[in-house]
Amino acid sequence: MACRLVDIASASNFHCFKLRHFHLDLRLNFAVKEITGWQVLELVALQPGVQTLVLDTHPSLLIHSIDCKVPGSTGAQDISPSLTYRVDPFTDYGSSLNISLPAYVIRPHRAFQITVRYTTTDGPAIWWLDAELTCGQTRPLVFTQGHSVCNRSFFPCFDTPAVKSTYTATVRVPEGVTVLMSASRSAYSKQDRVFQFSMEYPVPAYLVALVAGDLQHVDIGPRSRVWAEPCILTCAVSKLGGSVERWLNVAEDLFGPYVWGRYDIVFLPPSFPIVAMENPCLTFIISSILESREFLLIDVIHEIAHGWFGNAVTNATWEEMWLSEGLATYAQRRITTEAYGEAFTCLETVFRLDALHRQMRLLGDNNPVSKLQVKFEPGINPSSLMNLFTYEKGFCFVSYLSQLCGNVKRFDSFLRAYIEQFKFSSVVAQDLLDFFLGFFPELKESCVAQREGLEFERWLNGCGPPLCEPDLSAGGVLTGPVQSLCDLWASEPPDPEAIANFNLSSWNTFQTVLFLDRLLDRSPLSHDVMGQLSRCYSAQLDEMNAEVRIRWLQIVVRNSFYPDLPRIRGFLHKHWITNPNANVENAVESDRLKKCKNKLPLLTTLLI
Repeated sequence: MACRLVDIASASNFHCFKLRHFHLDLRLNFAVKEITGWQVLELVALQPGVQTLVLDTHPSLLIHSIDCKVPGSTGAQDISPSLTYRVDPFTDYGSSLNISLPAYVIRPHRAFQITVRYTTTDGPAIWWLDAELTCGQTRPLVFTQGHSVCNRSFFPCFDTPAVKSTYTATVRVPEGVTVLMSASRSAYSKQDRVFQFSMEYPVPAYLVALVAGDLQHVDIGPRSRVWAEPCILTCAVSKLGGSVERWLNVAEDLFGPYVWGRYDIVFLPPSFPIVAMENPCLTFIISSILESREFLLIDVIHEIAHGWFGNAVTNATWEEMWLSEGLATYAQRRITTEAYGEAFTCLETVFRLDALHRQMRLLGDNNPVSKLQVKFEPGINPSSLMNLFTYEKGFCFVSYLSQLCGNVKRFDSFLRAYIEQFKFSSVVAQDLLDFFLGFFPELKESCVAQREGLEFERWLNGCGPPLCEPDLSAGGVLTGPVQSLCDLWASEPPDPEAIANFNLSSWNTFQTVLFLDRLLDRSPLSHDVMGQLSRCYSAQLDEMNAEVRIRWLQIVVRNSFYPDLPRIRGFLHKHWITNPNANVENAVESDRLKKCKNKLPLLTTLLI
């Protein structure tokens, strides 16, 4: 990166120090919903005369004491008593922890250790679920969700994607509790009820994740296993089978070796606030996705793609999230094209780009959140600005770069070289584009970056929809019938005989949801048409997965079609209210949802 990086979402002075490693020693207390323990950070000062270490923290994280030590030293001055510190306000999503450092610590190239003893309370990163909110409803569960800036409430840190380090952890738990973390190695002492973890590859703070509860596993490949509560484990294994290893192999053929060792998946209760999270070595995914084979397939492959794009090479600031999500979406579609054919990938892409244009109509062409390089105002939570543009406009820009090469295989070679060049580091857009033009000097010579109407700068900083979209005509065999049926329902009056020629039960999920989304776009519909739609499809849709049913119910709500309103109550009870006596607020905790990564499952759209 050519100039000093600024991360407006971090209060820390991460430029002043090199974080070599950190260790967490934690005890989980389910009774009072607290995590207590300490953290040891191994640091090296990068600048002389630095007198203060500033870390990101959160008001919910209670600091007890902080001390300092210089490893390998024996002098009395090299083991400091408790250090002076203060916690200052920063934003509504965090605080700054300012630690005064002894003068003897700041010496060039000499490592020192800071130990912070603390207790977590009810912070945005940590989700304590009572037993009735889990899938099995027998034992409580806790999980963390760090993206984008939540992990500062889990442990004090340089909470910026620009900083990566290795970490280890010791976690002490009650009997019968299994702990998992986003780590490459783990061990368990049954006698002491202690789990040990080690992540030997550098990761940013937001990718440190923990889950603990009644979890069991089944191996589904030589480097993969599925974790879940016992009541859903068999279903999860049957839905994935040997597919994960196949997807990993395809990804490796395209982008080079998978560097993280393990790729495990843990299925979490419906209270998990997003669809899936790409924690290294351990993808977190919501259990309700098991209802839809196609959505499960796409989401797992997307998280696999993050093993290269997002985890191995990371966006250095949250203002350029597209560097992770846009590239991962492109990589996901390269994997599905190789594994399932171009038509399926084009169908899924059409479905997503429809959603992008729907969001564009809602926000307007000049809304700044539609930029790929979003400029944050101080105090704005990065999670609140994550949207479909990050994924789909980013994907379209990456697809455009691929088109410039003239050959998708040549672009695959570029992506392999890009990963090798920047592996385990954090980058800005200029790093990617400079490397691209260096890899294809003939494109640099022809000034493709300044091509009129498609300038790289306009892609990055222009508002509105993508400047161009990839050719998706190969999906016509799947999208054509969808559009034909939509057109039939738009005719006045709809022709029941022609409509009867289309059988939704023979379609895959993406065809059905594309059809329903396009019907929703045409709403309001007349009461007669709604009645005919209900007679044709309502009972059939009741037997389909949640992604399908929620779209029909949105059509019902949008058109005030009262005969089908009782279906909404049944849907909500099945998918949100695990305990029929609980209320939605207890199950969803909507205020905390809004502080988390905005990849909300579509189920949420009916509630907030």
